[in-house]
Amino acid sequence: VQLVESGGGLVQPGGSLRLSCAASGFPFNRYDISWYRQAPGKERELVATITSTGGSTDYVVSVKGRFTISRYNAKNTVYLQMNSLKPEDTAVYYCNVDPITRRTNIRFRSWGQGNQVIVSA
Repeated sequence: VQLVESGGGLVQPGGSLRLSCAASGFPFNRYDISWYRQAPGKERELVATITSTGGSTDYVVSVKGRFTISRYNAKNTVYLQMNSLKPEDTAVYYCNVDPITRRTNIRFRSWGQGNQVIVSA
């Protein structure tokens, strides 16, 4: 299993970024995929989840209406479009399978390198 995140960086409050996650080593189109983030000094938290077909999405309350998760199964890639960014969105962002699958399947216990997002004026 390999998950490679990209697209982060430094952005001003109110700005936008799009993260990408390229997956390999498993049948991507069979799994629900999630974005997570870990802010300095805090535990990693679930941000958004998309079902295997892309037909349903879910978000943590703090990002609803600002972030959009999507996927392109033909390219084994999942995206996170982040708009109206706030300083509290500053974190390292990771992709992985959904939390339940991750807890029950040892193949997905490791994390990729993540991608830093910094929201600052």
